[in-house]
Amino acid sequence: MIRPLPAVDGGGYLATAPALPGCKSDGDTPQDALANAYDAIACWIEAAEELGRAVPAATRAAA
Repeated sequence: MIRPLPAVDGGGYLATAPALPGCKSDGDTPQDALANAYDAIACWIEAAEELGRAVPAATRAAA
């Protein structure tokens, strides 16, 4: 999910991965936020696996 951030929060855009608690990233544009989110997701999965935690199965969001 990508949404704009208000100027008081620095502006830009916030990308979150709702299925991965706490996994989020931001960027100056929606495209930057999405690209950064892919990196955050990879790091989240790697950390979860190292800690022996379950990683949710991949799903597609409804359009």
